[in-house]
Amino acid sequence: MKSPLTLRILIGMLLGISVGYACHTWLPANEAARAGGYFSLLAELFLRLIKMIIAPLVFCTLVIGVTKIGDVRAAGRIGLRTLAWFLAAGFLSLALGAGLANWLKPGAALDLPLPPADVTTGLNAGGLSLNQFVVHLVPSSIVAAMSSNEILQIVVFAAFFSAGLLALGEKGESIVRLLDQTSHVMLRVTSYVMAAAPLAVFGALANVVATRGLSVLVTYGRFMGEFYGGLLLLWTLIVLAGGVMFGRRVFSLVRYMRVPMLLGFSTASSESAYPKTLEQLERFGVPTRIASFVLPIGYSFNLDGTMMYCTFATLFIAQAYGVHLSFAEQLSMLAILMLTSKGMAAVPRASLVVIAATLSQFNIPEAGLLLVMGVDHFLDMGRTATNVLGNAVASAAVAKWEGVLAPATHDDSTPSLGLTPDELREPAGLGLALESEPNHV
Repeated sequence: MKSPLTLRILIGMLLGISVGYACHTWLPANEAARAGGYFSLLAELFLRLIKMIIAPLVFCTLVIGVTKIGDVRAAGRIGLRTLAWFLAAGFLSLALGAGLANWLKPGAALDLPLPPADVTTGLNAGGLSLNQFVVHLVPSSIVAAMSSNEILQIVVFAAFFSAGLLALGEKGESIVRLLDQTSHVMLRVTSYVMAAAPLAVFGALANVVATRGLSVLVTYGRFMGEFYGGLLLLWTLIVLAGGVMFGRRVFSLVRYMRVPMLLGFSTASSESAYPKTLEQLERFGVPTRIASFVLPIGYSFNLDGTMMYCTFATLFIAQAYGVHLSFAEQLSMLAILMLTSKGMAAVPRASLVVIAATLSQFNIPEAGLLLVMGVDHFLDMGRTATNVLGNAVASAAVAKWEGVLAPATHDDSTPSLGLTPDELREPAGLGLALESEPNHV
């Protein structure tokens, strides 16, 4: 009997940690690093495969979703509800990180030599600004946006493209049918790519442990333990918020999200979890027009785990250097992070760049980032899994708001993109207005 993907990923995680630890312990440092480089090829190839399918998958499913809504005003209503949820969740995450850092004071208990304040981190903190983020929203070329997997730019283009299709009416139906068929092909390709996930998990963890070892976890044990404790608390709050929206079904949603969260955790990449998250949401009962609309936007606007990390790590560094931030200054920090964090998706090593920009605003030595860089990958694993859970609950909540959250299906065949049996037999058209669809879709 074929073992579940969840079990295979867990086995890959355990084997990766074991093999990486053996290499780090028995091989010289340079040889261990070289072995880690070989292991990382598995993860890099998997992430390249994921990036290969992300852009067409996001574009096709989003266009299909908007055209199935059939009404630009309805799409705008869904967008406003989505952003309202994201803003509330983002503020909660930032406030929770700040509250935990003030209560636990992880930086004050740090027993390590501090990097000199004038040491550079090599991060371009000046490259992150609200102006640049707004300009970056609109792609100068959709081909360039797709080639670099700029999700938010693809979303913007898809929104305009969908509006154009709706304006064409029946003339655009053939394009919608083509995109519908293309999305099914991409989901079939996704199932092939996901088969390699356990190997990627093995390679990613074997590389990290072989290169850095597990001793760094002991050195930063308290800081990491308190942060992961905060993530568990954030998970609880996210699940409670989901429970308010759709009751005990939230626990079923968490079960559906096990594989996407494991993928995000073990690879520290939200992109690796996107296709499986979309698939599992559809099986949970979220229509594709909702999931494909909410998820891509969430990749830039709803990074709950990352936003909590930004306040927690910023105050950790401030405490380590003995910099006191008043209540008013911390409120100002929250406001700054609410804005600057929205540009994270387009910036390499995004959370560190956002933290660096925040440190400079409050005269906290940027060199303090060196304190967390060594364990940032291990922290990134937890916050990525949290981001996946947050976006999943947000998608289901918006579907509930719209009155279209369907009963879950346990069918393990190729996902149906949230279509009804009649829609599966007939190509999708543009005349499917939201009010004409039954509530169970």
